[in-house]
Amino acid sequence: MMYVPKTGFLRLPEVLKLIPVSKSTWWAGVKSGRFPKSVKLGPRTTAWRAEDIQALIDKHSAK
Repeated sequence: MMYVPKTGFLRLPEVLKLIPVSKSTWWAGVKSGRFPKSVKLGPRTTAWRAEDIQALIDKHSAK
């Protein structure tokens, strides 16, 4: 299991190592609200808050 920092941002390749789904499944989940919303860090840079990804992992681990 990859380490998730307590704070900061994760880019898509890092997120997909933690949440093993395809890019298209991930983006569909973001659009539908199943996965956390992204944050634009620049005009061509998208990331997710580490806290949101950890919360998603915790939520699915509890099931």
